[in-house]
Amino acid sequence: MAYTIDLSGRVALVTGASSGLGWRFAQVLAQAGAAVVLSGRRIERLKELRARIEGQGGDAHVVELDVTDTASIKAAVAHAETEMGPIDILVNNAGIAVQRKLLDATVDEFDDMFTTNVRGAFVVAQEVARRMVARSLGVTPGTWTGGRIINIASVAGLRVMPKLGVYAMSKAAVIHMTRAMAAEWGQYGINVNAICPGYIDTEMNHHYWQTESGQRLLQMLPRKRLGRPEDLDALLVLFASDNSALVNGAVLTADDGFGL
Repeated sequence: MAYTIDLSGRVALVTGASSGLGWRFAQVLAQAGAAVVLSGRRIERLKELRARIEGQGGDAHVVELDVTDTASIKAAVAHAETEMGPIDILVNNAGIAVQRKLLDATVDEFDDMFTTNVRGAFVVAQEVARRMVARSLGVTPGTWTGGRIINIASVAGLRVMPKLGVYAMSKAAVIHMTRAMAAEWGQYGINVNAICPGYIDTEMNHHYWQTESGQRLLQMLPRKRLGRPEDLDALLVLFASDNSALVNGAVLTADDGFGL
């Protein structure tokens, strides 16, 4: 029996869509039928992605968004809903990482990671959820009562990894934030879940895996292989769809067993 998930009629906002996992997530949601709002700071890259999605028959819109700036977040969400309609799906993907031992980490690096990875993700989710709640209560119209929020955390939020202590703290906060949001917003039909990827080979870190230290780390992985962005496709689409109606507050790892 064939089984497909159709997101036609849904509007999805993807933060950090200009590269890496966000680039992939946006295309996957568009292929599943969603109209996708591509957000980030690198507008030219987002326009390139929009052209690719439209060339494949999808629907995409570009909006500038800096998750470290609350005013930018509010403006971007308002603009996205004006152009594309109510946001049904949020993929909270924007984030940064700095490799540093804790004794060497600077206060500025700490602040940057928490501002981007935690505060930014929270404010984006809060702004989108306010609108989802209003639709759920019938205060504003919408095609789908409730919504789906997918926070992109990391296996580092569950297991501290070498030289990633501060990053791990920020992603642990994202995981707990996911559970808090799920508990509070579930009554409005909003499902909030998190994906915790392990080591994924993306354009941003591809060069590292060719280095001596990268190869050493690769040999420490359970099956001595890296994940690929497409390995997250099924989890993403499931969490974004009606099929995940009973899944709320879940934190799913996709790390090839690294966290065991």
